[in-house]
Amino acid sequence: MIKKLTGERDGFVLLTDNTSYIIAIAPSGHPEHLYYGAKTDIDAFDELEALRQKREFEPGNTIVYSEEHPTTVLEDMCLECSGTGHGDIREPFIELVRADGTRTTDFLYQGCEISDIKPEITGLPGSYGKDDKVEHLCLSLADGTLVLELHYCVYPECDVITRWAKLVNNGEEPIELERLMSTQLDLPDSGWSIASFHGAWTREMDKSTVSVPSGKYVIESRAGCSSNRANPFFMLHRPDAVEDYGDVYGFNLIYSGNHYAAVEVSSFFKTRIVQGVNPAGFRFVLEHGETFHTPEAVMTFSQKGFGGQSRNMHRFVKKHIIRGEWADKERPILLNSWEASYFNINESKLVSLAKAGKELGIELFVMDDGWFGDRSDDTRALGDWDPNMKKLPGGLKRLSKKITDLGIGFGIWVEPEMVNIDSHLYRQHPDWATAIPDRLHSEGRHQRILDLCNPDVTDWLIKKMTEVFSSGDITYVKWDMNRIFSDVYSPYLTPKRQGETAHRYILGLYKVMRALTYRFPHILFEGCASGGCRFDLGILSFFPQIWASDNTDALCRSHIQESYSYGYPQCCVSAHVSGVPNHQTLRTTPLQTRFSVAAFGILGYELDVGDMFRFDKERTRLQITLYKVWRDVLQYGEFYRIRSDNVHEWLCVSDDRTRAVGMLMQELVQPNTQSFRFFCKGLDPDRTYRFHNISGKVNIKLFGSLINTMSPIHVRQDRTLHNLIARFYKMGGEAEDYTAKGSVLMNTGVALRQQFSGTGYNENVRLFPDFDSRMYFVEAID
Repeated sequence: MIKKLTGERDGFVLLTDNTSYIIAIAPSGHPEHLYYGAKTDIDAFDELEALRQKREFEPGNTIVYSEEHPTTVLEDMCLECSGTGHGDIREPFIELVRADGTRTTDFLYQGCEISDIKPEITGLPGSYGKDDKVEHLCLSLADGTLVLELHYCVYPECDVITRWAKLVNNGEEPIELERLMSTQLDLPDSGWSIASFHGAWTREMDKSTVSVPSGKYVIESRAGCSSNRANPFFMLHRPDAVEDYGDVYGFNLIYSGNHYAAVEVSSFFKTRIVQGVNPAGFRFVLEHGETFHTPEAVMTFSQKGFGGQSRNMHRFVKKHIIRGEWADKERPILLNSWEASYFNINESKLVSLAKAGKELGIELFVMDDGWFGDRSDDTRALGDWDPNMKKLPGGLKRLSKKITDLGIGFGIWVEPEMVNIDSHLYRQHPDWATAIPDRLHSEGRHQRILDLCNPDVTDWLIKKMTEVFSSGDITYVKWDMNRIFSDVYSPYLTPKRQGETAHRYILGLYKVMRALTYRFPHILFEGCASGGCRFDLGILSFFPQIWASDNTDALCRSHIQESYSYGYPQCCVSAHVSGVPNHQTLRTTPLQTRFSVAAFGILGYELDVGDMFRFDKERTRLQITLYKVWRDVLQYGEFYRIRSDNVHEWLCVSDDRTRAVGMLMQELVQPNTQSFRFFCKGLDPDRTYRFHNISGKVNIKLFGSLINTMSPIHVRQDRTLHNLIARFYKMGGEAEDYTAKGSVLMNTGVALRQQFSGTGYNENVRLFPDFDSRMYFVEAID
């Protein structure tokens, strides 16, 4: 709900189910931010006076805004947007240079519009509402011939408010826009902590928490993409906030390019948060009548700790970001060819791998890199999107038919935005690649970036990918992007407009994605950028799922996926079971754990399933069958982080609270710790549930030489007899099966069976070595 309060000036209250966002127009004409937090309903303009900062005299060594407003000191106000000049020396919302070289801006309130229609953000993706209805507020500000619109949308059931800005140049002279943020939130106090997510290739989303008692903390990407170095999602929270308690704000940006966020504490102990397109290297020229739209920013607030914030964001992403035919569909279980074959593929090998996957219950087979042009390694052929007829004699049409005749879907890998110098495309169109003329160009993965600022390039990409996607029965596309930007220069743009290159590239990318997802609504597109280098809400506006990391190691993935869960729902996190030793870490983890971690996402497999041991094949077949039964809960249920340390404890609960799936994973064994309780969350406290696991079989090789304490003959480790016994004899695993009220499962937890601690073993003891895991299932009893 959006309420306009009228008095001496205008005021606005934006209400969600549990939060309020309050704005008042100050006597000087500046939109003043009064409050954002737990729901505080205000019905009359006079009530706003209780929230406004009081001042009779200006502080020393500050700037007074004007003679007419001698107590207006912009440096010590909470504002909805700020410029440069007139005394506010904090992080600005907008920076620009006029034709006369001046930089001072002073945008003052002109009027407002409240509607239930969300205006289009030209060229950029954004949130959407049910039946295209969204509560929307626009504040119109002006500075001479420049008009700045501040847009707000309210999503009550998600406790989310979104913001973006639009700048219009109605003057005769051009301006150079150097910064325009998407959101600014000024809080009246300090003492907050920041949780942000950083990393690199194969170690995405490392959660970092810092406090900012003074000064500034910056979260940014200059990589040309949202980047694995710093995800655009972050949280601001009270130092005492925990998973289920405490004040937590969440912020994100619907954008896939260079982003910027700063949290600054002023000399007057106020906290300012800004977020938007990174101003580094950005300079956008606006001629007479031209406009610039910022990406849409997302904000939420919860008093229920990190978990409450997460579930707000999850609801928002699921209902107002992911769209199209796959928004609510259960996602298929796929087998990807990459770690099984790398570039060494051909039709017969692919069909054989797909058959082996089909026997295990796989629903979709994906052919990864190596299928096109002269693509035998990563140094050549990117851009030559015609099948290699030596590898695929019948092209995509024949291969896809052979795969689909098995009764499973067929998908392919593409990397449309990149080109190798050693390719027909580059030799034909060298000017289509971003490179500074006559200067050294540094490359990543032997690739150059196609200039998506150039409409000829984007039109060609749309045409070529349309041809590829139409050339066979293709139901899935993995869209990769394997290098960051360097030496940024567009041969298409004039020297005056080179500062627009990074942003115009993203607009070109969205143009291509928008066209292809519209033409192929049945295809399930998965975003990928060397794993998680472009895991953001902009990509999710077109592609309903994203490959979270090229690291498939289960231990690493438990941390990576847990970190993603703070801002993104599990239905958009693609996760695979791979072979061991793992190809990125050489770590060996149990098959059960590889499955358990991947199951709390979009489950897939990435290994040569034909080479698996018979026992592992049977376990995999059972795991896939189990996942299909619980897939709806694992992909779309509410996610709870119950414990996050040496032991990871997760739970997904169905929307109707009748079913839940939990996981317990241990990193390293702590000796002589026999007891553990599994605590549930999100259940109906008055309902009765059955809590149980599926008891597995234990490989006796897990015990090593301890087998000789039970064997009548001496068995030497890893010798013929040892392997023969292990092949034919399995020991029973522990069973858990209890009936209890939801309140019991949540408040007291389930006391699990004793963990092995070296003093004895029978089938009621839980063997739980390093990196092991268990899954637990909760079902309501009618």
